[in-house]
Amino acid sequence: MENKKGAAGMQVIYLVGLVFMFCLSLTVADYDEMALESVAAEKNDGNNDMQTYIVWVQKPTSQKFSAESHEDLESWYQSFLPETDANSNQLTKQRMIYAYHNVATGFAARLTPEEVKTMETIEGFVSARPEKILPLQTTHSPDFLGLHQGFGLWEATNYGEGVIIGLLDTGITPDHPSFSDEGMPPPPAKWKGKCEFNGTLCNNKLIGARNFMGVGKGQPSPGPPFDLDGHGTHTSSTAAGRFVEGASVFGQANGTAAGMAPKAHLAVYKVCTGFGCAEADIMAALDVAVDDGVDVLSLSLGGPSIPFYKDVIAIGAFAAIQKGIFFSCAGGNSGPFNRSLSNEAPWILTVGASTTDRILKSEAQIGDDKNNHFDGKSFSQPQDFDSKVTLPLVYAGSVGNQPSAFCKEWTLENVEGKIVLCETGGGVTNIAKGEEVKRAGGAAMILMNQETDGFSTLAESHALPTTHVSYAAGLQIKSYISSTSSPTATILFNGTVIGDALAPRVAFFSSRGPNKASPGILKPDIIGPGVDILAAWPVSVDNATQSKATFNIISGTSMACPHLSGIAALVKSSHPDWSPAAIKSAIMTTADVLNLAGLPIVDQDQNPANVFAMGAGHVNPSKANDPGLIYDTQAEDYIPYLCGLNYTDKEIQIITQQKVNCSQVGVISEAQLNYPSFSIKIGSNESQSQYYTRTVRNVGPASSTYNLDLLVPHKMGMSVNPGVLTFTEVNQEITFHVEFIAQDGAGKDGVAFGQGYLKWVSDKHNVTSPIAVVFD
Repeated sequence: MENKKGAAGMQVIYLVGLVFMFCLSLTVADYDEMALESVAAEKNDGNNDMQTYIVWVQKPTSQKFSAESHEDLESWYQSFLPETDANSNQLTKQRMIYAYHNVATGFAARLTPEEVKTMETIEGFVSARPEKILPLQTTHSPDFLGLHQGFGLWEATNYGEGVIIGLLDTGITPDHPSFSDEGMPPPPAKWKGKCEFNGTLCNNKLIGARNFMGVGKGQPSPGPPFDLDGHGTHTSSTAAGRFVEGASVFGQANGTAAGMAPKAHLAVYKVCTGFGCAEADIMAALDVAVDDGVDVLSLSLGGPSIPFYKDVIAIGAFAAIQKGIFFSCAGGNSGPFNRSLSNEAPWILTVGASTTDRILKSEAQIGDDKNNHFDGKSFSQPQDFDSKVTLPLVYAGSVGNQPSAFCKEWTLENVEGKIVLCETGGGVTNIAKGEEVKRAGGAAMILMNQETDGFSTLAESHALPTTHVSYAAGLQIKSYISSTSSPTATILFNGTVIGDALAPRVAFFSSRGPNKASPGILKPDIIGPGVDILAAWPVSVDNATQSKATFNIISGTSMACPHLSGIAALVKSSHPDWSPAAIKSAIMTTADVLNLAGLPIVDQDQNPANVFAMGAGHVNPSKANDPGLIYDTQAEDYIPYLCGLNYTDKEIQIITQQKVNCSQVGVISEAQLNYPSFSIKIGSNESQSQYYTRTVRNVGPASSTYNLDLLVPHKMGMSVNPGVLTFTEVNQEITFHVEFIAQDGAGKDGVAFGQGYLKWVSDKHNVTSPIAVVFD
């Protein structure tokens, strides 16, 4: 099993630079098929019936085992494992991969299905299932988010100094200048973590580095957590990279690179290769990170929606928030379809992806009319391509023996010296399409979106001159090709352009709600920069430098997540006594819903984005540090909520690590949780009002008055009592009551959902909660 994982980790790095773009180049159906295949590819140690199971058990109650002792707890776990004879204790120990002590009560072990069946009869057993493999889901983004050196939020929080951000990913490139510790103080005294790099590669910036790839008990050390894929280096520098001047790739996006919290400490836990992340490794890393003393955990990974008691990330996150650790996760790259989210638990900040106002601009010009051109994007913009010369233009779906609009491998013929129009999707990465055009002798490629992707395009590093254009532009180019006997085109490369007035836009790939696992909780929570993000990379992708200051530009909610993790670290630095829920509330209730032009944020179709695409809106770091009011939630508040999901007491125990009796603790509906948003469902014949309460705490001026501002959703009525909140003290709490009333005809006019907001407005603050109403 470990050998298989180790081999995956040794993929050549210039290839894996494309792996993370690969997920974004596929249709949602392709992505889901890949996820299913990865789930089916269970780790195997040579015994065809034996695989890695994650086993949950109750905490020991007998005097023989103490739940507080790691040694006793491990002995308790081993009592569930098979023994073939009296001398087989060594066999038992070899079966155990991980013993979890902090984030869950259970272990990972190599077992057969028959052995699991036998285990089910042992007192204290709760459940077991085979582990799954979960998929992995900037020079300008700080400026775009209003973070500037020497003043504002960065100065007020001293750039996140003293906060420890833990990242679970593909490892890190420790000697990259983004992780220099020049001017950094030592880690806080609470830090208990380890560094597995030799020498001085760890420092006051990179204070911890562990490798959990195949590190189970009795297995040889997998070696230091060097990043062989690039993803972990990229996300780490996005969250907390130092200032590095002159950062660029292919000469584009030139500037000073920096993460969101440049003075925060980093602890990196390697649990992934470019091909995915094993659940047992994820849980082991979380188990250690929580004990190490991190303040923020950032996970740019996750699988499809499942109940929380089956979700190792949700289980680990629940233990983390009980210790005051903020937990941020990528929302998934399966958009733009509804109900496609990952990481939906309410104690996790679920992050969607948006654009910045920086565009790596290129254009497709067709025919001889210089005014007949279409905007696009391209990462690599070759200077030796003569844009003044028009070339023959062909559509890939009309050439070759096996015409393929998707430019599949070995399908193109008779395209020598021509520009080829290819379509995205079809199970072929955008990069591979360009390679096929180049193989067949094509001179350049125009890449057009599928209809579902609309106007949302990506800047990628192609094998030949390329521009990526919208679906609408692609249709016009196809129409032009069919209308003339000798179609021609060229590509214009315009370099890096700042100032897209429609930014931020929701990325087409960003997964959408509603929340499948818990429809009464609105997800995603927030969106942040995740398109064409420049950040640190292990090697030079353009062979332009021998320096260690190497960068790459990639896209995904994987890139959006560390932006929010770093911003959470800034808020944590400024407000060390705030709970994870309070920090989440501050981020959500201060989010922007308008773009740079002062218009509603748009989606991939350039229509106003709905709450299932952007949640509360686009993060505004400076406002998040001073929200005025916060909606707080403690760990025990989630228990009646979990009971309301109709989970059994045993299922809830897996999450909470404590015995729960729902008949005693009570039950609340999902929307009754003190969450900074509302998500309710209205039946087709709904006539009863729905009542909910929320409690807010004043973290602004002691004497503050907030007036109500409502945008009532379609076919709904609302009342809020009281309509004015008057505070006289800091940390004073006030509870208000909200009534939702379905009007006649609600849900019968073909409208699937409505949206609105509930806003508390003072002379200094706007505290906004988005509202989603789904008509069933």
